[in-house]
Amino acid sequence: MAQIDAFFKLMNDEGASDLHMMSGQQPVLRIRGDMERVKFKSLDNETLKNMLYEICPEDKIKVFEETGDMDFGYEIPGLARYRCNFFQQKYGIGAVFREIPSDILTCEQLGLPKVIAKLASLPKGLVLVTGPTGSGKSTTLAAIVDEANKSRKDHILTIEDPIEFVHKSQQCIINHREVGTHTKTFTAALRGALREDPDIILVGELRDLETISLAMEASMTGHLVFGTLHTMNAMKTVDRIIEIFPATQQGQVRSTLADALKAVVSQTLFKRVDVKGRVAALEILICTPAVRNLIREAKTYQIPSVMQTGKKYGMQTIDDAIMALLEKKKISAEDAYTNCLEKQRFVKFLRRPPVDFTEV
Repeated sequence: MAQIDAFFKLMNDEGASDLHMMSGQQPVLRIRGDMERVKFKSLDNETLKNMLYEICPEDKIKVFEETGDMDFGYEIPGLARYRCNFFQQKYGIGAVFREIPSDILTCEQLGLPKVIAKLASLPKGLVLVTGPTGSGKSTTLAAIVDEANKSRKDHILTIEDPIEFVHKSQQCIINHREVGTHTKTFTAALRGALREDPDIILVGELRDLETISLAMEASMTGHLVFGTLHTMNAMKTVDRIIEIFPATQQGQVRSTLADALKAVVSQTLFKRVDVKGRVAALEILICTPAVRNLIREAKTYQIPSVMQTGKKYGMQTIDDAIMALLEKKKISAEDAYTNCLEKQRFVKFLRRPPVDFTEV
């Protein structure tokens, strides 16, 4: 048993999502969104380095010492998997660990709208799950892949950096590939994927033009492709994909994206006030013919209006989702106001004036 495993056990017991360890400081846990120090001595650089290197593969240590940054996955059987990031900072070595639960929760257990589970049955196309870091994108995607695994008879291929949720083959067969371990880059893995007879491809992160381009190509050639982006809502997700391409190509990209895109799910996590835990507010865009036309005609600013009128298809805006949580008294008015888009709609619920002077 590695020394650091005791901190992972504590992390699991406390229901923490992340563990931060930095030279010269006490370990810190992120519990329901808040940072809380562990009652433990400050760790000097050499002690922390030895503790971290104990769980790190030798080839990854070499990469870290050459570059100062490195990601890998670590698993404690029977407890959980961890997404690990090592980095160098002013006072020495640092590391952050994100817990990936061993048990994959279903869409129903997560309380996701019914349309989310239906995304697993799409025959082809591009589905994007977006949101800021730590908003639960991986958890939502894992639930969708799990639904496909139970209900389809296909080949699912995941490409991640590092591997997070591990699925066992059920009705489907599943292959997990890790960037840096099983393949050099997302791009190389996606190129190879088209020759590996997949039906469903999960791309951990659409980071650059080439990866996005290949993901769109795969979705247009009969594959169902799931991916993540760090964007705040559905409209900005569409704009981000188009704007990453050179101006001369954007007209063609709009046309391709309009045909390829099936759905965008944008989510934000909130701390619950009724019980311990967190809950997600989801913006859902389903690509109906009306949405496709807006993308082709560069009128993405009208997408929120289509979502308002498309509730029968399962669409909802982020503000409607936040309002529903607020009305059920699951989240605080302050959190709702901070994360919503139309501030005027939520200001009446506040006891005190807004603290963000930029919104006045």
